[in-house]
Amino acid sequence: MYRSHTCGELNASQIGNNVTLSGWVQKVRNKGFMIWVDLRDRYGLTQLIFDEERSSKELMDKAGSLAREFVIQIEGKVIERESKNPNIPTGEIEVLVEDLKILNSSKTPPFTIEDETDGGEDLRMKYRYLDIRRNPVKNKLIFRSKVAMQIRNYLSQQDFIEVETPYLIKSTPEGARDFVVPSRMNEGQFYALPQSPQTFKQLLMVGGMDKYFQIVKCFRDEDLRADRQPEFTQIDCEMAFVDQEDILNIFEGLTRHLLKEVKGVDVNEFPRMTYDDAMRKYGNDKPDIRFGMEFAELNELAQHKGFNVFDQQELVVGIAVPGAASFTRKEIDKLIDWVKRPQVGANGLVWAKYNEDGSLKSSVDKFYSQEDLKAWAEATGAKPGDLILVMAGHANKTRTQLSSLRMHLGNELGLRKSDEFAPLWVVDFPLLEWDEETERFHAMHHPFTSPKKEDFALLETEPGKVRANAYDLVLNGNEIGGGSIRIHDKETQSQMFKYLGFTPEEAREQFGFLMDAFQYGAPPHGGIAFGFDRLVAILGGQESIRDFIAFPKNNAGRDVMIDAPAKLDNAQLDELHLKLKL
Repeated sequence: MYRSHTCGELNASQIGNNVTLSGWVQKVRNKGFMIWVDLRDRYGLTQLIFDEERSSKELMDKAGSLAREFVIQIEGKVIERESKNPNIPTGEIEVLVEDLKILNSSKTPPFTIEDETDGGEDLRMKYRYLDIRRNPVKNKLIFRSKVAMQIRNYLSQQDFIEVETPYLIKSTPEGARDFVVPSRMNEGQFYALPQSPQTFKQLLMVGGMDKYFQIVKCFRDEDLRADRQPEFTQIDCEMAFVDQEDILNIFEGLTRHLLKEVKGVDVNEFPRMTYDDAMRKYGNDKPDIRFGMEFAELNELAQHKGFNVFDQQELVVGIAVPGAASFTRKEIDKLIDWVKRPQVGANGLVWAKYNEDGSLKSSVDKFYSQEDLKAWAEATGAKPGDLILVMAGHANKTRTQLSSLRMHLGNELGLRKSDEFAPLWVVDFPLLEWDEETERFHAMHHPFTSPKKEDFALLETEPGKVRANAYDLVLNGNEIGGGSIRIHDKETQSQMFKYLGFTPEEAREQFGFLMDAFQYGAPPHGGIAFGFDRLVAILGGQESIRDFIAFPKNNAGRDVMIDAPAKLDNAQLDELHLKLKL
């Protein structure tokens, strides 16, 4: 056998035992007469010792030839370590080596395989298999596995059945761009990789599966950022004979279970907020409620006072930043420059300091009295020592800009603590949203989402006011899950396609299989999908998903390790009936 123990489990209770270990050489310290080797595997480090008095010359020479990342096997005796290391579990012992086998040599790695490495991100992505040996990456992948196991445990206990759905499906026009796969056997025709298993899980409900889940790969050909990858993983779930309340209760339970089992955190409250309230109070539909700074609309208090910058705008809105009245003018100017960046796009900020003595000093004292500014303070909830920041402009755009500023300040002031967890349900989303480019309504979620029964009549007259039977689960300012109650009858689904601009022929071509299925006794059903990568990252105390994925793509959607995507040779292109434009 290659090993009797791992490199992380030996301790003082095994002193005197003979053991066999295998792993990678982390470090070699050669004093000539004595050689120490740190041996590493997935489980930890064990110090090996060779010395002239107790080791043969042949063994000493062999040990002297070792270098970083050699793969070795040793046999030896566990002895007490003279200079103990309290920072590692094996720090009380070392192994006096009696036999050494070099299983494989190694080139010198391009960066150090240590917690704090000298390798930049691009280099580590190219040699990802080496990066995985490092504890920070290895531990994230182990953590991901632990979360997945807890998800399966919980859903299985709730009688969910795991069912695999196809990866080669039909392209649909809704949502992001599809990745397409040419069919060799069907010239000129293409599969698409699924953006989600949406229609298949609905068909499983028609099939009577009742409670379905799948931890599944999905694909979207869209622009990337830190929390997006072209291929990502969903916890995909669907239930039959349920309403919204049933789904919210089940998946509150899942989230509570994960926080308890994975993080040791008890969360009892899952507050609910309508989409309209989220936009009004926080400027986005996934607010971080771990800290305050709720928006206050100041139109009535700030307009018609002679300050044209406010008077001419659709919305004047402000927040109170706790304890920030101490900000210097230089620090405030830095915030103004931050919101003027193209990524935010604001024209500027108006500020007012609420001094500890109760007086207020602002950048617009010329136009506003102390009484005016105190009214601002009351509206924003500011207290002495706080800083009031005000923006104005087009309502939706200004809310988005102030939301960006609020999150930036939350980070800067240390209010977004990674060990605090604040879940929130956002409900009553608009069913449809207007697209200026195409000049028509699009489904805000997808075309299978059911409208609220009480709003159905508005589809003919005021479609923009129709609310969806849809819900998102937000955790720490990130959407971790979203879903809806689905349309389950052919007539309503046909009407929805009509409102979304599909002709009957287009609807039939794209979704005829689903419409046909609805004719055979489709039950009321609904579901939710969690972004597994994002959920794992947040539970792991981070917002970037990349290190929680074994082999991620870079920001250009490339795998620089295997150099993909790559060109096909002409023979392959001919087989697939494809020609490249020259």
